[in-house]
Amino acid sequence: MQKTILAIRFSALGDVAMTIPVMRQVLADNPDVHIVFVSNKNWGALCKDIPRLSFFPADLKGRHKGIPGLYRLFREIRSAHRIHAVADLHEVLRAKIVRTFFRLSGAAVAVIDKGRSEKKALTRKDDKVLQPLTPTIDRYAAVFQQLGLACNMDGAPQLAVPQPLTAAITAITGTPEQTAWIGLAPFATYREKTYPLEKMEQALATLTQPSQHQVLLFGGGAREVEQLTALAQRYPRTIVIAGRFSLEEELAIISHLQVMISMDSANMHLASLFGIPVVSVWGATHPYAGFMGYRQSMDRAIQVTDLPCRPCSVFGNKPCYRGDHACMEWITPERISEKVQALLREAR
Repeated sequence: MQKTILAIRFSALGDVAMTIPVMRQVLADNPDVHIVFVSNKNWGALCKDIPRLSFFPADLKGRHKGIPGLYRLFREIRSAHRIHAVADLHEVLRAKIVRTFFRLSGAAVAVIDKGRSEKKALTRKDDKVLQPLTPTIDRYAAVFQQLGLACNMDGAPQLAVPQPLTAAITAITGTPEQTAWIGLAPFATYREKTYPLEKMEQALATLTQPSQHQVLLFGGGAREVEQLTALAQRYPRTIVIAGRFSLEEELAIISHLQVMISMDSANMHLASLFGIPVVSVWGATHPYAGFMGYRQSMDRAIQVTDLPCRPCSVFGNKPCYRGDHACMEWITPERISEKVQALLREAR
């Protein structure tokens, strides 16, 4: 008999993207399991074409807002699926409420251990314990394992295959056979996680010099689109992707990149879903906190390693202790462009 697991992960796109390889592995290791994934209504494209994975959209600012809305969400899920167990991959109030409704209805529940005390020790101002923590991917896997499911994340990587590029996409981008596509996602939610744009422009200038390179600019929101558009106007072999495509279309484009340049943010994780090498730039945060992209190697992470204040937060949402953002300012544009060029040479 097929067993149906409800997996819960609300929150930001990058955090949700990190669940996908884990759920792929659970499904690969357990042929009798079906997963219903409830998350932000905008992230359904992440689950497209994955057998036995159903996406259930949560409208947490609309019909599923507040306790009455979460109860409505519970009833809607239960009406559509017979849930045997719940994997809470988030451990926040909303997830606790939804999982409690299912627990009371007889479903088994397993909850993620976020390692909050370890992360506090890693990021505190004084007497840091600077050591790698359990990767978030492994924390997600452990939740399914608590439910008695196999989930071997040490085996062959569970990667999405390149997605087809529609005529509407290639009318704007051309095709990757014509030029090597480099993705550039220079923004993050917080300043402490964002490399200065004027410095990133210097790296961009170097990367657009070879005629066989084309840089695709990713971001979100009107302000970021405006800034990226201004960049693209100065560099002919640069195309703005931000604001022009759906998430599904952006994933298709990302799946054909040679390399992605990203902050500690969503695009690192989106590229990782397809096994695209990511040159990730780290400031206030640190790969040791467990948020490195799936199967990305540490030698692709660009960071200042000799600042005793790093990392100062898990998510980059705390102001700089020093006031000068040295963790980003001390990274030279050349480090980024040289790492990208090295990866491109390896791929030839």
